[in-house]
Amino acid sequence: MMPRLPVAAATLLLAACGLPPERPVPPQARVTAPTGWREPTNALGQVETNWWRAFGDPALAALVEAALANNTDVAAALARVEEARAQIRLARSAALPQLNAVLSAQRGRTLQVTGPTTGTQIQPQLQVAWEADLFGRIRTLREAARLGLEASRADRDAVRLAVAAATAQGYVTLLSLDAQLFVTQETAQSRAEALRVASDRARLGYTSQLELAQAQAEYDAVLQAIPELERAVRLQENALRLLTGRMPGPIDGRNVIDQLQTPSVPGTLPSALLRRRPDLAAAELTLAALDAQLAARRAEFLPRVQLSAAAGQLLTNSLDYDPLSIWSLGASILAPLFSGGRLEAQVEAATAQRDQAAFAYRGAVLTAFGEVEDALTGIVRYGEQVEHAMRRRATLERALMLARDRYQAGYASYLEELDAQRNLYSTELEVITLRERQLNNVIDLYRALGGGWFPTTGKPQ
Repeated sequence: MMPRLPVAAATLLLAACGLPPERPVPPQARVTAPTGWREPTNALGQVETNWWRAFGDPALAALVEAALANNTDVAAALARVEEARAQIRLARSAALPQLNAVLSAQRGRTLQVTGPTTGTQIQPQLQVAWEADLFGRIRTLREAARLGLEASRADRDAVRLAVAAATAQGYVTLLSLDAQLFVTQETAQSRAEALRVASDRARLGYTSQLELAQAQAEYDAVLQAIPELERAVRLQENALRLLTGRMPGPIDGRNVIDQLQTPSVPGTLPSALLRRRPDLAAAELTLAALDAQLAARRAEFLPRVQLSAAAGQLLTNSLDYDPLSIWSLGASILAPLFSGGRLEAQVEAATAQRDQAAFAYRGAVLTAFGEVEDALTGIVRYGEQVEHAMRRRATLERALMLARDRYQAGYASYLEELDAQRNLYSTELEVITLRERQLNNVIDLYRALGGGWFPTTGKPQ
């Protein structure tokens, strides 16, 4: 019966180590992509990775590329990738034998039959230990680390895409502020001329002091807007410099907003969006990594088998004494029988973390589809608004010329010209703002479609 005892003991240990039941991902976290978009899209195609060059502005391209090279958020994302690489090396090391050198020394005085004796003992030794991964716990942890590295790479690319989009939109906003400031300064010169005419006519008695006061008030109102716009331009320049990893300062060599091209963004199928956005890939890979960690936690209920060996020498009383070679071989099986609920709690915590990642992935997918739908809606709508606003601006320019001629000829009061000036100034600012929104919406669509990211390499094509 003696040879059968180890086998029986192992059978009892395996029977005692019952695995907790597997819990699948909650059905509420599952996502089904729609079959199509609500808004019509352009012909299917691939977004270029350097999509910001489609706007035809070298200054914009230079800013975006500087931000990708120097932005602190991008640098932090790169550091997280390096951390994930180190985690992979850490996980791989658990599957390899551990070799340690041990040196122990002891000196003591004891009482022998012949009297007190003082002795010295020195023992150099090499120890080797290796865990046999019979149930795949270490292998699963290694897979979780690998998935974590892929997730960090996708997250890095998501940060790069977000920084590129933020830089491009910040540049468009800066050009919009430049245009608003230019229009306001031009309007101030026009109001100054109107004030001069009103002053001459009031001095000659052709108009009342009321019209002169109104002309003065309108001139001051426009002058009041100039410092605020200048301040906004400075703030936007500083923000762009910070995005590119530089100290606050001016942005030189920039273009004007009217010379920016409006690129036609290629369309894509909703099902393809799940594979073309780095943030969705990062969320999916994080979910897979946590699922692997959950499997490793469940494997901790199973026995661990460890092999060990040691070899060395024993030197007593003198280093030149003929040493005694010593060695040992051993094996151990660690089977958890009672842990006070620790292992069960670890599995429950890992399951909850996996479920959180599943819901986070669903939330990211819903957000992604919403962003694409919103951007597609703006492509047509903003184009129509810009067209109508430009036609209205041309009409108001003619109306102002007619009102000015009627006022100078004495056929109408200054109120007609004043009203035409207000409407034209407001419409000119509205055209600039709509143009800014139109361009920023195109950038939103580029970002929502993944900015040309491709999943097989974890990098843009």
